[in-house]
Amino acid sequence: MANLVYKRVSTDQQSTDRQNLVLNEADIEEPVVFEEEGGTSSRLHPLERPKFGELLTYARPGDTVHISEMFRLVRGTGHILDVLDILHRDRLALRIHDGAFSAMDLTARHPRTGELLSTVKFMVQTLAAAGELQRDLQRELTYDGLRAAEAKGNKGGRRPAVPAGKTEAVRTAYLEGRSIAALARDHGVSRGAIRTAVADLLPEYTAADPGAPASELPVVLDMPGKVADFLRAAELEPAERAVLDQGVTVRRGQGYTLRVTAVPAVHRQLLDHCQPLDNRSAIPAQRKARREYENRINALGAHAGS
Repeated sequence: MANLVYKRVSTDQQSTDRQNLVLNEADIEEPVVFEEEGGTSSRLHPLERPKFGELLTYARPGDTVHISEMFRLVRGTGHILDVLDILHRDRLALRIHDGAFSAMDLTARHPRTGELLSTVKFMVQTLAAAGELQRDLQRELTYDGLRAAEAKGNKGGRRPAVPAGKTEAVRTAYLEGRSIAALARDHGVSRGAIRTAVADLLPEYTAADPGAPASELPVVLDMPGKVADFLRAAELEPAERAVLDQGVTVRRGQGYTLRVTAVPAVHRQLLDHCQPLDNRSAIPAQRKARREYENRINALGAHAGS
């Protein structure tokens, strides 16, 4: 039986060193490693992540999936239960080597119905809620720290773009086979900055037609949290999903808004997915949230025409 190891970090500035330490201490026999590309968001459903998909394709009944801690694989309660159902369907064991979940048997099911034991489900929901609280507190502390740094004259935020004097060297190295991730590490910038520097060299690049109309520019809109929650569970195109994953959460009292950057056409596509929220059967707060998002999108058109 194979031992399948899964690793993931949320940003390309993080490393898997801590995960490696925990997994090495576990002394896993002949591990087969599946590691997501750096910067794979925790908001992306595990079943939509490339390497976890490869792991499930590779796996055979009786294999064991190993992770350093539960939140490397899943975040929200719904994601956890979805993954447990898939592992049960494929007859795969799950071994968590660190954190609160490491002491639990998450595969325990009722002998007659085959459903996840209610006690296990309760503990999963409780620990997932505790994890979400911890992340919210960390975001608040980070925000307070940035404000304190700004008060002293320091600036946080994204890494800088590739300096003009180094752009040609970056492009040459890319053409010689150097990866975008490696170039980002070499120059101390984000992968996005490297992609910008070599945009016309990328395989997906196509030259613009001089006679074609100018493309829309991205705009930033605050999407109500209830709309964002609905869309995360909807079936979206990859580009639409990416826009949500890259959104910035802004706390608003007991709720939040998601600050989304996208061209107006994508905002309208996301709004189209929200049509069920306009039905009478939808919760009034959801209908109101959808209308707020629609009004903000309509305001873009009004502004463009003024």
